[in-house]
Amino acid sequence: MDKENLWAGRTPTIRDVAVRAGVSIATVSRALHGSRPVRPDLVVKVQAAAEELGYRRNALAQGLRLQSSSTIGMIVPSIANPFFAACAEGVEEELQRSGRTLLLSASGNDPDLESRRLQELVERRIDGLIIVPCDLKRSRAVLAAVAERVPVVQLDRRVDHLDSDWIGVDDEVGVHLVLAHLAERGVGTVQFISARTDSSTAKRRLKAFRAFIGRLHLRSIADPALGEFTSEWGREASNRLLTGDALPDAVVCGDDAIAFGVLQSCHEAGARVPSDLMVTGYDDVWFSAVAHPPLTTVRQPTADLARVSIELLDRTRELGAHVAEHVTLQPSLVVRASTGIARPPGRGPLRRHHPSGE
Repeated sequence: MDKENLWAGRTPTIRDVAVRAGVSIATVSRALHGSRPVRPDLVVKVQAAAEELGYRRNALAQGLRLQSSSTIGMIVPSIANPFFAACAEGVEEELQRSGRTLLLSASGNDPDLESRRLQELVERRIDGLIIVPCDLKRSRAVLAAVAERVPVVQLDRRVDHLDSDWIGVDDEVGVHLVLAHLAERGVGTVQFISARTDSSTAKRRLKAFRAFIGRLHLRSIADPALGEFTSEWGREASNRLLTGDALPDAVVCGDDAIAFGVLQSCHEAGARVPSDLMVTGYDDVWFSAVAHPPLTTVRQPTADLARVSIELLDRTRELGAHVAEHVTLQPSLVVRASTGIARPPGRGPLRRHHPSGE
């Protein structure tokens, strides 16, 4: 069937070109507009499909391109957090490939400051925004207003009921990997140290912890200790744990920053890791491999998170309005010395917790 009959009554879209060429929408966008390198054979394939269908960029997409500032804004809760710093670095590397610039700001985990930073970025006429929203509820209103003006991608954390794309990892899988590993190591009791559930990340990880400890025959010695995603909080919570009446077999931390604080506290208290208690983190920032001892943790694929964030923004600019997409990547477990040494028969001088009362 020729293109006149096939497309009678409607204008072909970039999605139609992608289907005809057998490639992704992002590949079509890059092939036609040169935002990133594409294999020559794919360029020929895409161009042929576009010609066959009579595809032309829609007026909204053309308008967006004509007004382009070649600048993407990004807001993270803290640049000092190595995970967010790694994500920002990955985004900047992706943008450099297409000659674009990153404007990076930090919200300081403060929704009011986050709101001001958002306003500043929009006033600079950014082409799109990548954000790690700091508050599950309080970030929503201002983000909804921004999403009406520029494409928005939420990274790692997200607010609910917002018409924007999201990219992150499956925290349920990540927490399960940690707990299953500890169960295999012979752990019976655990303590969870994480952040308050103001953010979706903290909420998801806490929910997963509570869901899996029973299934894996693990027991928590106390309610989860919830504070901040910082090493200071990890140290404070660990100090309380080490001076309390019971010590778990393992401490499960909501992120690596908390785990670093726990390791420091254990070192100062003379608690040996992993022979007295094991410690795990979450994120696999580069510090994790050089911690003392090196930290067992969940690896988040920061390079892939950054790449997909940019692809989602570019798709929105190309298509204009679209159905928001949630992209979930899979984490992996990196086993290091903080759990990697076989547990000795003797427990040492530190007190242990036995739920059975033994």
